[in-house]
Amino acid sequence: MIINLVWVFFAKEHILSLKKKTAMKLFQDLKLKFEKPDWAQDTELGLIDTILEQNPDLLCILQPDIEHGTKKGVFGRGDTPSIEQIIRAALYKELKGLDYRKLEYDQRDSRICALFLKIDELRPYSFQMYQKYISRIKPESLKKFLYEINKIAISEGLEDVQSIRQDSTVIQTNIHYPTNNSLLWDCINESYRLLGHLKEEISTLSYTDYSIQSKKTYFKINVSKSPDKRKELFIKQMELFVKVINQFSNIIKKKLEANINAYFIILQMEEHLKVMQQVSSMVFRKEICGEAVPNEEKIFSIYEPHTDIIVKGSREVEFGHKVNLCSGKSNLMLDCNVLRGNPSDTSLFKPTLDTVIEQYGIIPRNSVTDGGFASLQNQVVAKKKGIKNIVFNKIVGSLKNIVSSQNMETRLKKWRSGIEANISNLKRGFELRRCNWKGWEHFVSKVLWSVKGYNIRVMAVLVIKQI
Repeated sequence: MIINLVWVFFAKEHILSLKKKTAMKLFQDLKLKFEKPDWAQDTELGLIDTILEQNPDLLCILQPDIEHGTKKGVFGRGDTPSIEQIIRAALYKELKGLDYRKLEYDQRDSRICALFLKIDELRPYSFQMYQKYISRIKPESLKKFLYEINKIAISEGLEDVQSIRQDSTVIQTNIHYPTNNSLLWDCINESYRLLGHLKEEISTLSYTDYSIQSKKTYFKINVSKSPDKRKELFIKQMELFVKVINQFSNIIKKKLEANINAYFIILQMEEHLKVMQQVSSMVFRKEICGEAVPNEEKIFSIYEPHTDIIVKGSREVEFGHKVNLCSGKSNLMLDCNVLRGNPSDTSLFKPTLDTVIEQYGIIPRNSVTDGGFASLQNQVVAKKKGIKNIVFNKIVGSLKNIVSSQNMETRLKKWRSGIEANISNLKRGFELRRCNWKGWEHFVSKVLWSVKGYNIRVMAVLVIKQI
């Protein structure tokens, strides 16, 4: 028995010494890198460059998405960026807050950019090339990449996952404020844009333009204050809208003989027709029949149809998606979930807790959230997981926080408020109040790229303190 205990003690000491050696390797590599003027000016790029060089397996996580649908040519000069260059370009773009065009410019203008991307300064890649490959990376792969980066931070002693805090926020989609009137006009305007492109491909195409008349009605509805007058104008607008839908539908059904460009335009018209029919039903029920349409049956933008309406307490209504974030004591974001609909915060507590324990293999000692997550069921779940201190900032009913002492409860409540600063830093530092990327998958990808960039920034600060 004594021999076994001695063996376990020496085994633990050996593992700790190995971890220290690994940590020292990261710090030593960074010290050598920062001796060079280029890297000393940008610690964040120096850190992620070192991490990628020490952990080439990270590239394998995103490689299948980038290579999907790509055929490797045998001939030619091979003027395509490597997997590593694409990932480095995506990280550089996010850390510097650039769009794709500025990323292309920085390859020529910035010495450290060319050094970080490992490109020939005389032959930089186009912004279309980067956009093509970076946009292929799926949210599922980005989440795995995020977890692996965090595991490196944990192994280096930057985070211990002993204390976690959760909070949710709203990130807006890039749309104007939706009204039934504006949705009708957007549908009409988009339909004639598509018809105009189709006429360029098929010169014999003819149709009646109702857009001028409908635009006048649109402005009249905007300034109308009388409910009766407003209803009368909506009836007029709906009559025009039905004519547009019928004309649009008839052109699609004709199956005109056309080239490949016209064929793709007709496919877009078929998708747009479905949206117009949904908007027509929604507006008719609300404005003509006076029916309260459930949020699940509404559409808030024809350009970003995935947009949800989010109402948090008595605050202003927002249009976008709810994002649930979990951070540790180091301020690193340990988990990020972009959600559909407007689920209550109480339903988000358990999935996040399960993910943190599963991904990092560590059961936190302390868990603290605001009052929106508070419920007896969540407390029971956390207790069964083995969490010692379970604190909700505001408790409901007879619920009481489980803590080792009153002092611990006060300290955890104060620490919880820090995640609001983290979220503010994330939104301001990476322009994430409103997401400009189009489509549901790209929306989620942009959020995860920004969280990854934020984590790299936090890690750089923590590492510099220890060097």
